[in-house]
Amino acid sequence: MAATAVSAMQIMNASHSIYSSRGLLATNASVLVLTSRESVRNMLSSVSSISSTRHFPVRSSSSSSRFSKSITRAMSGETDKGPSTGLPIDLRGKRAFIAGVADDNGYGWAIAKALAAAGAEILVGTWVPALNIFETNLRRGKFDESRLLPNGSLMEIAKVYPLDAVYDTPEDVPEDVKTNKRYSSASKWTVMETAECVKEDFGSIDILVHSLANGPEVTKPLLETSRNGYLAAISASSYSFVSLLQRFLPIMNPGGASISLTYIASERIIPGYGGGMSSAKAALESDTRVLAFEAGRKGKIRVNTISAAPWIFLRSAGSRAAKAIGFIEKMIDYSYANAPLQKELRADEVGNAAAFLVSPLASAITGSVVYVDNGLNTMGLAIDSPLSLYELLPLPLLGALKRIGTRESVGPLALLSFFFPFFFVISELDNG
Repeated sequence: MAATAVSAMQIMNASHSIYSSRGLLATNASVLVLTSRESVRNMLSSVSSISSTRHFPVRSSSSSSRFSKSITRAMSGETDKGPSTGLPIDLRGKRAFIAGVADDNGYGWAIAKALAAAGAEILVGTWVPALNIFETNLRRGKFDESRLLPNGSLMEIAKVYPLDAVYDTPEDVPEDVKTNKRYSSASKWTVMETAECVKEDFGSIDILVHSLANGPEVTKPLLETSRNGYLAAISASSYSFVSLLQRFLPIMNPGGASISLTYIASERIIPGYGGGMSSAKAALESDTRVLAFEAGRKGKIRVNTISAAPWIFLRSAGSRAAKAIGFIEKMIDYSYANAPLQKELRADEVGNAAAFLVSPLASAITGSVVYVDNGLNTMGLAIDSPLSLYELLPLPLLGALKRIGTRESVGPLALLSFFFPFFFVISELDNG
């Protein structure tokens, strides 16, 4: 059966083992006699901020606010206040093909909106089994609210193409897939055929976006991943980008650009993000550098990839991503708690970054991994880590913990986990 090449966010995952600030609370604390609440309060004045990290509420957006947030701020031409005086992202006259759009929930859709807001003509490639429902919802106006652009108009999709990027040519398609009812109603949906159809319909494109991935064994640890599962993840999530650029490069105008979507699991350990998907994302980033050289020399095409954090809307959207992974909400909470910018990541922020990268404003940027994650990738130690809280202690208390620990043969961190509930209570009294 054909692998499901769907939105890149489908493969974002997080582990049960991610630290939680609540896990720091000692569950078997003995009775502690505090000699003077006032003196302890004074001693801990510099760590009263610990209470700000005890929980990290992530607020779900309502349907209406979600769409207003996702309106792209990258605009071209004139605004309602007259001609722009800044550096607008102007993609008027450009044509973009976005592979991997099957609904209005993912980053592929957000990127399409950003490019449309900047003036580009939009073509999309939709996974074949999802094609009928996507076109039906589009035709019936189900996506009209999320198609809204900054100027009040609706994003127009010039054409929707059936696409399964797991197959390069018709000869690659197994017989059971050809005869499957989910595929039998569509035609010319391999990568080669799609590129040929775009050439026949429009002649050329300027922008190619790869926004699809799939790992059939993503929930399995790497040690339990089969060869077929591993290779399927590589095929759908990284080689598909090579195949797309290989077939579309001949019809891309010089000076054009291509982007893909990756994830930090390519370089950091994310327990639970299995099935070979971390390897697939690492391969995608390596391929980005090689393709930047080859496509740059051959067609003057720039190639970059965006490493995006999980999007808050995926928690409540009931999307394929959340259903396939199961733990994405934990990764969203973790990102919110530990990123330098403690705020919700919005889809339009990824879309705006993509619009910039494919625009003339980024004409010297190629072969790069661009992080759009509120800075989470820069962190070497989680804020909700026990060690992080330990380092925040004032020196007098830190010294006392070390002396007690030495005398009682107990580590300072163990002592910290014992004392932490009382620090929390005192800090709450200060705040109250």
